Amino acid sequence: MSSLHGDRLVLSHGGTTVVHGASLTMTAGRVTALVGPNGSGKSTLLRALARLHRVDGGEVTLGGRDGSPDRPVSLLSARRFAREVTLFAQSRPTPEGLTVGEVVAFGRHPHRRGFAGPTAEDREAIERAMRVTGVRDMADRAAGRLSGGEMQRVWLAACLSQDTGVVLLDEPTNHLDLRYQVETLDLIRDLVEDHGVAVGVVLHDLDHAARVADRVLLLSSGRAHADGPPSEVLTTDNLSAVYGIRIEVTADPATGRLRMDPVGRHPAHR
Repeated sequence: MSSLHGDRLVLSHGGTTVVHGASLTMTAGRVTALVGPNGSGKSTLLRALARLHRVDGGEVTLGGRDGSPDRPVSLLSARRFAREVTLFAQSRPTPEGLTVGEVVAFGRHPHRRGFAGPTAEDREAIERAMRVTGVRDMADRAAGRLSGGEMQRVWLAACLSQDTGVVLLDEPTNHLDLRYQVETLDLIRDLVEDHGVAVGVVLHDLDHAARVADRVLLLSSGRAHADGPPSEVLTTDNLSAVYGIRIEVTADPATGRLRMDPVGRHPAHR
């Protein structure tokens, strides 16, 4: 199964270093969540793993689904890399003149050969991706007329139809209502538990990270502040230090799930 590794990565924006020697591994059958305040380097780090941001120091390597040894991703062709790794990015264009089904079919591009039409495998992957993201009934609708939340799910379906061993997600629950936030988190767990996919996900919502992640990397000013299981990383001391506000962490007595409660100047209204 696929795995993706970033070793001591140094990343810059406009000549300013924004990530300082961070390391992380996306492992088959596990979710790694990247959390931290705005500007901490989460999305930049994820984009570097996806070969969309230049690496100034360190190395990104990929272990393939076929059991091949780790290879520097810089040596792989764009098509070969896209068959192994897909990225759900924050910024995506609004497609005009295309149906939902046509947008989802874009995910199969790395698997196409020349001008050949879709294969049975392509059609099966597209159908499966639309079904699990809840957009199957929209297949013939104009994508340009969808709401932001609907379009979010369509782009997620396009990523899943790519059918890779590594899936990178940059804030996938943004713009979604509560139902689809929960369904997206459930879908992430399905990918790792049922299909053995390696998932890396940037999340702002710490409760979401606690709910979905096997491992959490907590970033602060481009450096790893803590890295490990959610119970060891998402602590009152760690979060309060990184976010600059008191954050009380408790475990739900019924489920054992961690809950984060930022403490402001005003008490909660009852």
